Amino acid sequence: MKHFLSISDMNTTEIMELLQEADTFSRGEQWKTTEPVFVANLFYEPSTRTKCSFEIAERRLGLELLPFEIGNSSVLKGETLYDTIKTLQSIGVKLAVIRHKQDHYYEQLINHVDLSIVNGGDGSGQHPSQCLLDLLTIKQEFGYFNGLNVLIVGDIVHSRVARSNYEALRKLGANVKFSGPRDWFDPTFLQTDYIEINQGIKEADVVMLLRIQHERHEQSAQFSKADYHIQYGLTLEREQQMKQGSIIMHPGPVNRDVEIASELVEGKRSRIFKQMENGVFARMAILKTILQNEKVVC
Repeated sequence: MKHFLSISDMNTTEIMELLQEADTFSRGEQWKTTEPVFVANLFYEPSTRTKCSFEIAERRLGLELLPFEIGNSSVLKGETLYDTIKTLQSIGVKLAVIRHKQDHYYEQLINHVDLSIVNGGDGSGQHPSQCLLDLLTIKQEFGYFNGLNVLIVGDIVHSRVARSNYEALRKLGANVKFSGPRDWFDPTFLQTDYIEINQGIKEADVVMLLRIQHERHEQSAQFSKADYHIQYGLTLEREQQMKQGSIIMHPGPVNRDVEIASELVEGKRSRIFKQMENGVFARMAILKTILQNEKVVC
């Protein structure tokens, strides 16, 4: 594995191997590079969880993190993503983690650069490292995927998290359904994948909530915060209808009392902060696998 770009590129064996590696890190395994390896994180969109957990993962693996801030770079002078990556490659960077607003931005890079690319999120395309940490959280909870009922609720059409999780979970045998505003349902999914929220809540083993991505809507979303919460949010009343043993997930950032009642964010069903913790382990697994496969380190 030279690059980590999309769940679409991975088979079930590759996914499970990464999950196994991530799980060993979660149980305290230590591993560090045997020589200096420079890595750069290029985030063209704002990020807290993904950016910070990659940085922690990189430091735990002993990587040399090259500080890079878009706002203080030649990007502001018009430098292209390609030229930025070629510059970093030229000065010795071996691996770049990139988040970009353009779908499939990495296609302009992978056959023209020698360093490894890790996709930290591309537009409304894919978010494979978030998917991996979500899968790790589910696996730790249930021990399996086959036959699990997963409900993903919210701004589906703009969600790279929904797309990555749908692909991976279906590959692993889970039953995935979507809910939320009909106008925000992605038409590339089968219409049978949509379910009315109150019914979906009752059937789900995992309820995964999504943020409304106002920045990707061409015009303001047609719901007030209160209206969205009543119609499509995980209210206290809906939580009472969830199955025994079912869990709540959210990739963050969480808008309390919009997609989820504030009292439920840290409630007994919530695995939201567990997901954040697992983000470090999942990203350590991704980075270690690339470094070893590319023989950058022993």
